[in-house]
Amino acid sequence: MRKTVAKVLLIFVLLSTLTPVAMAASLGDRTLMMGSTGDDVAQLQQQLNTLGFWAGFVDGIFGPKTEAAVKRFQSSRGLWADGIAGPQTFRALNVHSSYRGTTGRFSQRDIELLARLVYAEARGEPYTGQVAVAATVLNRLKDPKYPKTIPGIIFQVVDGYYQYSPVENGQIYLTPDETARRAVMDAIAGYDPTGGATTFFNPGKTNDQWVRSRTYITTIGNHVFSR
Repeated sequence: MRKTVAKVLLIFVLLSTLTPVAMAASLGDRTLMMGSTGDDVAQLQQQLNTLGFWAGFVDGIFGPKTEAAVKRFQSSRGLWADGIAGPQTFRALNVHSSYRGTTGRFSQRDIELLARLVYAEARGEPYTGQVAVAATVLNRLKDPKYPKTIPGIIFQVVDGYYQYSPVENGQIYLTPDETARRAVMDAIAGYDPTGGATTFFNPGKTNDQWVRSRTYITTIGNHVFSR
């Protein structure tokens, strides 16, 4: 009886250990970076190894060797070599990316538009600052004072003024990079470095008194975040 119980417990432990990897998404379903684990990481490693970009053993663990291999592959395809496998890298690998579909209640169009805003407003800012910009838009979705969709928020006009300068100057139509897209996905996943901010501004670029009058929360890079 004891042996039977021990065997059952052992099987349970093994299944519990293996489940996260077994349930992992297929390659292209999510952004992969240092620390990622799962079947999709193993698929990425296998593809890179097959193409001659040695990513180490196919163990499903995104470590330094895999990151270095991704960077070499990205450089060979003329991509920004940041070592992060996202939509552009997947396209270069001829891998279908589910970024073309939906993420929760957000469509791919929503995600791409938010990435455009992040890129236009915060390229050159630290990564945390880019996530923070995306988070402020998502925080506005929770606030009854703002529109209930990402396009509605980004293109909102109040008293004849756009809420975001890139919409007015056309930079909202620039193509975002992998970092901006990853920042959006992290914000959607719940990462909010601002602690609930709905507004941000660069003190060196605006004298708008309304935005300066908001309740200060934090400063990240060149942006002040408030609510």
